[in-house]
Formats: sequence, C-alpha cells, structure tokens
Amino acid sequence: MDIDESVIGKTSEIQQFIVEEAAILAFARAIGDQHPLYTDRDIARAYGYPAIVAPPTFPTTFRFAYPPVPYEPSRSIHGEQEYRYERPIVAGDVLICLSRVVGVKVRHGKLGKMTLLTTEIRGADPEGRLVFTGVSTVILR
Repeated sequence: MDIDESVIGKTSEIQQFIVEEAAILAFARAIGDQHPLYTDRDIARAYGYPAIVAPPTFPTTFRFAYPPVPYEPSRSIHGEQEYRYERPIVAGDVLICLSRVVGVKVRHGKLGKMTLLTTEIRGADPEGRLVFTGVSTVILR
C-alpha cells in the first residue's frame, strides 16, 4: 500500500484521558503483573507517588484518534511500539494527547513491497508538561 510522504506532520485531534485506578488495576491483572506499585495505594504512597502507578505499557489502553491517513486497516499489522516517560503515569492523572505522523518508509521483504507508517503520541498534563511519548509503527501491505 502506497502512502505519500506528504502525510508526515499530519496530526490528530487533541484528546483527553482520565487515568482511573480501576483501569490500572485491571490492566495489571490482565498482563499478569501484580507489582505492588501497580496494585497497592499504601505502598505507592510510601515510595512517594500520590496514587498507584500505571505499568509502562498502560497507554496501549487509550483509544487514540490517529492522524488522517488513508489506508485499509485490514491490510495492516502492528509492527513496533515504544514508550518514553518523563514521569510515571499515576491514577488520577489527566492526560492531554496528540498523535502525529513522523515517518513513512517503503521496504521490500520476502512477500513484496510494504510501507512502514510511524506515528508519535505525546501525552502531557493539563499544564502542558510532557508525561510520556509513544512511538508506533504500522506495517501496511
């Protein structure tokens, strides 16, 4: 699937997410990680956090609006994901998020031509301080 490099820089609409304690607990249970920082308020507070901490891959639970790039989802596969943090996400956080296309690359593999579409999601607190950045690559065929 061909996507023109002119989509680089396109952004989604701004979205707000409220991080709920129940969502963190359910996510920790779902991934099988019962680390006390993710499940116990008292322990999290003892370590200086205002509430339980979200596991590092927690932003995968956010349903982001992606930048307007025309492609057929049934011809795509998730290729790569990474997160970088300025500080941990904790229960009660309000995160203001924006997604932006940062790369389009064409590669040739065993099954032929493919396009790698890379987006970056930035999540900030209501004061505009960056909390996390997520970079995701989708493989389009």
